[in-house]
Amino acid sequence: MPTEPATQPITWTVKALLQWTTEFLKKKGVESPRLESQILLAHVMDCPKIELVARSNEEPTEVERARFKDLIRQRTEGWPVAYLVGKREFYLLSFEVTPAVLIPRPDTETLVLEALRLLKGRANPAVLDLGTGSGCIAISIAHQAKTTRVTAVDVSPDALGVAKRNASTHGVQDRVTFALGDLFAPLPEGSQFELIVSNPPYVTPGELAELAPEVRDHEPRIALDGGPDGLAFYRRIATDASRFLKPGGTVLVEIGVSQEDAVQGIFAARSELTVNPTIKDLAGRPRVISARRT
Repeated sequence: MPTEPATQPITWTVKALLQWTTEFLKKKGVESPRLESQILLAHVMDCPKIELVARSNEEPTEVERARFKDLIRQRTEGWPVAYLVGKREFYLLSFEVTPAVLIPRPDTETLVLEALRLLKGRANPAVLDLGTGSGCIAISIAHQAKTTRVTAVDVSPDALGVAKRNASTHGVQDRVTFALGDLFAPLPEGSQFELIVSNPPYVTPGELAELAPEVRDHEPRIALDGGPDGLAFYRRIATDASRFLKPGGTVLVEIGVSQEDAVQGIFAARSELTVNPTIKDLAGRPRVISARRT
């Protein structure tokens, strides 16, 4: 009686690992399974993601495969990829991220672009970043506008620790000052800025419950919860912005896609502020409210 041929063991090359993991994550409902597989494997192998193509026939070591397997397990349990690898790209730079800070989103680059446009040609401008988190806004502005001095405020000591390390990594620590406190509270009386920027918490309790588990269960609630109607922080920023803006200075705040009219109304209600046209993101959605001190 003929014997059946023995099954050949799988050779776990980079290509084979990515193919298997992509299908596995896809079945688990992960939105970008191929990309996330590449990011995690590149992290384990300590190489740029693009290098995986050239190394597709290489076999990662047993230790690397074990680490990769563990990261995939954590990803299927809902942990965001950015926290698993400890970093996220934002506006040309790579930022350290931990569960103490909100993961930077590409939409927030719209705010940075508008800030840099307003700062162009100004000599030694002062910028205030409220709720700096990872520092991605403050540091991106300081990195691109070389004479700018930025004050970055956050209520979380752990978040400020992350932001300070990011400032040092990108060589702007001498032009970014960090302050611990709630919005304007830690600023010395009389402080004034050409520009105030913020990506404040703006999610309502109902929206929080509907967020993807990786956001709802892992990103800091303090950076998401905008109060009963999602507008609490906009009211507070609008109330105090003019005290800290130089005449002709501008305040820029990121908004949720359905909040344009409400946030415009909050800033328009302040007689000392004039609301500018809303800045839209690359998808054409309202993303940044701009108001100028008159």
